[in-house]
Amino acid sequence: MGVWVRRQVARIFWLFSRWRLVPEANPHHGPRLMLGAPHTSNFDFVLMLAIAWRAGLKVRWLGKQELFKGIAGPIMRGLGGIPVDRSRPEGIVGEVVALAKGDAEFALVVTPEGTRSGSSWRSGFYRIAYRAGLPVTMGFADGATRSAGLGPTIGLTGDVEADMSTIREFYADKTGVKPELRTEPRLQDEARLTAYLRESRNN
Repeated sequence: MGVWVRRQVARIFWLFSRWRLVPEANPHHGPRLMLGAPHTSNFDFVLMLAIAWRAGLKVRWLGKQELFKGIAGPIMRGLGGIPVDRSRPEGIVGEVVALAKGDAEFALVVTPEGTRSGSSWRSGFYRIAYRAGLPVTMGFADGATRSAGLGPTIGLTGDVEADMSTIREFYADKTGVKPELRTEPRLQDEARLTAYLRESRNN
């Protein structure tokens, strides 16, 4: 499905949807990682595709390789899916870097909660974005205002606590589709991850 067709599909979706699209205030030009948060419903996936397609982005997303078996494989790949072998997580960053290289509109969508019932965010999105040199755009869904869209884009500094404070501030008033399932944007051990990233960079 070409970019023009995706844009038209997304245009029709937003025309008839009960949700309101919030355009990116300061559009980012270049590869990026897009957060899809708060991740509280399967409908989040539809919203994030509609947001990205309307913006003309070549959106990609990571999915466990089991989702790509059989007839579902071509469909998932056609929607931008990248199968992930969870037994070999070290290969993900290299694949993302290769896909993003030279593609000005590349966007990798990540739902940082991982599941919709956790108590914190998973650090995978930060590790991938930091090591791949991808800025992070804060995509959101807010059930309180029935709005969804793209917020600001930030460059990660490697100071995880400081970067996550910025992310927490943006998502503080975003409820997600199902507010009761919202997770606070906080990694399990932000100080330890900061130390690990600094050590890795120096080695």
